[in-house]
Amino acid sequence: MFRGLLSVFAKETAVDRAFAELNEMLEKGAWMFERANDVLHNRISAEQASEQLYTRDQQINDLERSIRRKILRHLTVNPGYDVPVCLALITVARDAERIGDYCKNVFEISCHYSEGFHVPKYHDPLEQISAQTLEIFSIVADACQNNSQEGRALETKKQTRDIQDRCDQIITEIFEDETQIEFHEAVAYTLLARHYKRVAAHLFTVASVVYGELAELDLSENDY
Repeated sequence: MFRGLLSVFAKETAVDRAFAELNEMLEKGAWMFERANDVLHNRISAEQASEQLYTRDQQINDLERSIRRKILRHLTVNPGYDVPVCLALITVARDAERIGDYCKNVFEISCHYSEGFHVPKYHDPLEQISAQTLEIFSIVADACQNNSQEGRALETKKQTRDIQDRCDQIITEIFEDETQIEFHEAVAYTLLARHYKRVAAHLFTVASVVYGELAELDLSENDY
């Protein structure tokens, strides 16, 4: 639906490139999210992932600025032309950029906490959320350039809302837990739930735009 709204841009190569760059941002974000979790669970070392992870984060930042320049240039040449759609694209580029920051936060947890995870009631649902989030990355990235995927984007909106609710529930349970859980491990679970929730929130915004629901966008600079 979103690409349909932009059919007027069929000959605007700059906007076409902006969509390709948004797709690239999401793919790089998915890579960062997966690698950060690999380090967190000792599947690879922090040293193996660090340089490439921070390089991709910088690349995501550069792509976000590139998209903004393309859209602002388009609006300058065509003042008042499809402003809501252009603002939507700038907004989701910002969301994709913030996803990179939260992936970096997950990686940094693994750098500061290396004692392992020993409480299945928190570890298992967080692992499930991580796996589900990776699937959502793929679906939303594909939907940016493939109209046939837009129906799946609607599904991901529901899934991202569910992830946010589950993360809130995990945090609440940790605070109410009267069992003996090691302090630093509890902090790690809480931070992971918080970062996963924010990644899901930003993916929700991107999916909303892909599905054409521009009215749901928050154009402010506030984070979730």
